[in-house]
Amino acid sequence: MSNLIQLNNNTAQIAENAWVTAQLPASNVEERKQAGKVVLFKLTGEETITDTQIADTVIPASGKVIVPLSVFIARKELLLSRITNGEIGVWLDTHELLADLVSCQPDLNALPIIAVHLERFADGRIFSLSTLLRTRYGFKNELRAIGDVLRDQLFFLKRSGFSSFLLRADRSATEALASLSDFTVPYQGAVDEPRPVFTRYNRPI
Repeated sequence: MSNLIQLNNNTAQIAENAWVTAQLPASNVEERKQAGKVVLFKLTGEETITDTQIADTVIPASGKVIVPLSVFIARKELLLSRITNGEIGVWLDTHELLADLVSCQPDLNALPIIAVHLERFADGRIFSLSTLLRTRYGFKNELRAIGDVLRDQLFFLKRSGFSSFLLRADRSATEALASLSDFTVPYQGAVDEPRPVFTRYNRPI
């Protein structure tokens, strides 16, 4: 069964995944360690993707494909006809900059889908990225969460603007559907409902 949950008119359902996600090949760069632990140097802005990885990324010759941001930027000219045909989307990691995507593709709505990859849930950058895409950059098409996507995150990912969620392979999309109804009336304003609850209800004086 598919592990993709999609929202359609605010109704969630399990759907077949029409998009292939192109993956960067594994890097041969030696792991950097600090204090005995592998450090995410990507947090510091240091380059973590090599030109070889970008060149060796396999993009299927046909069909709908979501490509890594670094590959999209480097190989956009070769993908122009497929972008025009709505066959190319982009995914980015939470440490990558939206400004890089916007510089390369000023009209984000020319992309039918943008995905944000959650390597592991360690902070709230995935929520910030989706909120910026929906508000500051006016992205109106499908916004998908991929990677380490768990049931307990879905309600809040929806509130920040995501419209589809590709769960980890070891999780059940059927069980996760219920999480989108964990709360009936959210108090705070967010992308899905900008008005906080106290402005939506008339209280007797």
